[in-house]
Amino acid sequence: MKIIAALAASGLLLSAGVPALAQDTGVAEIVVTAQRMTDYDPSETPYVAMRKRADNLIVTVRVICDTRDPDQRKGELMATLKALVKLADQHGVALGVEDEDEDDVMVTLDPAKLEAMIGGGGKPDTSMVSFTLKTKILPTDTYGSATGRIEAFVRKTPKVGRTEVLLQSDWNLTLFGPEQYRDQIIAQVAADARKTAGAFGPDYGVSVEGLTLPVTWYQSGPLELALYIPYRQRVER
Repeated sequence: MKIIAALAASGLLLSAGVPALAQDTGVAEIVVTAQRMTDYDPSETPYVAMRKRADNLIVTVRVICDTRDPDQRKGELMATLKALVKLADQHGVALGVEDEDEDDVMVTLDPAKLEAMIGGGGKPDTSMVSFTLKTKILPTDTYGSATGRIEAFVRKTPKVGRTEVLLQSDWNLTLFGPEQYRDQIIAQVAADARKTAGAFGPDYGVSVEGLTLPVTWYQSGPLELALYIPYRQRVER
């Protein structure tokens, strides 16, 4: 059996023993919106995709205060924000914001910048801060248990004065460093190519193109992502 694959030609053969990237500040955390699920097009997306649980579940939160006195309003808002920061870790929650320089990339919120983030709340005598809450998706998590951690955190955190903490309706997922999964995806593509060629007989092979393209993804379930490289293959004799 022969495999005519751009795998070798592109220099993208699987390298055994290459360590996965660590989930640290040196690896971009990519936001995957639920829109990705509806954007999935089976006629455009390759058959081979790597299924993986997302790393974090995220939701936008708005902290709002409408106390009339400006100084008191700011004090109540900041006191509630400090409580959120202080108690987040105890509830398995972290605070984040979108990277200012790169779309769809999540970075850790610097608590020292919260005061500077205070803006108008859309109504007179109202101030608001908006950011993201996230929780790590555990192997045993369901969608309900993951969302429940954030909801419980918001419910249990003390709100000072007339401050409210409001969760938005859209829950999204994040993934650290999608490119770290390239070798695993290519290995799956190669295995599928060998299987496909074998189905036609020993004189057939499969030509694979497009493996130099970036890893992409879509949301395939409430807590699951499908990662793939948009390759194309052709059976040849």
